[in-house]
Amino acid sequence: MIEVDGLSKTFRVHKKAPGFRASVRALFRRNWTEKAAVRDVSFRIDEGEIVGLVGANGAGKTTLVKMLSGVIHPSSGDAHVLGYRPWERDDRFRSQMALIMGQKASLWWDLPAGDGFLLLREIYRIPDDRFQANLDELSEMLDVRDLLDIQVRRLSLGERMKMELIAALLHTPRVVYLDEPTIGLDLSAQRAIREFILTYRERHRPAMIVTSHYMDDIERLCERIMILRDGEMVYDGSRDRILSEYAGHKILIAHLRSEPTSEALTALRAHGEILAHDDVTVRLEVARTAVAAAAAALLERLSVADLTIEEVGIGSIIERLQTREPSA
Repeated sequence: MIEVDGLSKTFRVHKKAPGFRASVRALFRRNWTEKAAVRDVSFRIDEGEIVGLVGANGAGKTTLVKMLSGVIHPSSGDAHVLGYRPWERDDRFRSQMALIMGQKASLWWDLPAGDGFLLLREIYRIPDDRFQANLDELSEMLDVRDLLDIQVRRLSLGERMKMELIAALLHTPRVVYLDEPTIGLDLSAQRAIREFILTYRERHRPAMIVTSHYMDDIERLCERIMILRDGEMVYDGSRDRILSEYAGHKILIAHLRSEPTSEALTALRAHGEILAHDDVTVRLEVARTAVAAAAAALLERLSVADLTIEEVGIGSIIERLQTREPSA
């Protein structure tokens, strides 16, 4: 459904020179340099998949999404979405695609959302019966049926985001791009948006790409993750494979009956790194291959009431992948 082959995007940017004279000279003759925002990216996404696109600021996430939605033209490479090249902006493609950007509004600020939906019905030429059925379904799923006649500017941020989702999905797109859909929302609004996205995917089976800096979005929504670093794809695979391949450590948490002695803590450091400890808890990071030995040492050296073994947080692994190759 989405096929990308060696897609790249290079921007020509002005190279600023320090000093007053250089600034004056730049008014008449500028120095330009090439900046690669996306470099030779290839992947495929099928119907019903939700793929998380992750990367630090400036990694190329939004640029890639804009190319796949037809907003900007690539410098090289090729891509087909639903069989169309997005940047050719064929109306048959645009009528089956939706782009939702958490930082940009598409609805009119001074109009009720319901009036904006009527205009979108005409733009997408949605039959009246299908339009009403879609609007009823989406407004019920997002619990905003009573807010359709309220001016958009009078809605809360979370309510406005729900209206943006309805506006983007009224025409039942087969491909959906969600660029930071929960940015700035409180925890309850984020949770509601995530639950809606999962339910909508189950009902309509579109191909979806989600970009987010919130690891809760990625962990809750996406079984497959793509990580960009400086415009290059450094990881494309399942969420579970990240843990198995890149999490070289586990966390042992011992809940104690009595305070640990300094001698016991010193002995435990031979098995791993003590991340934190107090009168009733010790957190020890150990290599995956040394978990059994470290657990035995904890039970032997400390008065343990309960012992828990946890994986390193996926957010920490992704953060390391965004900046450098992590150690295994």
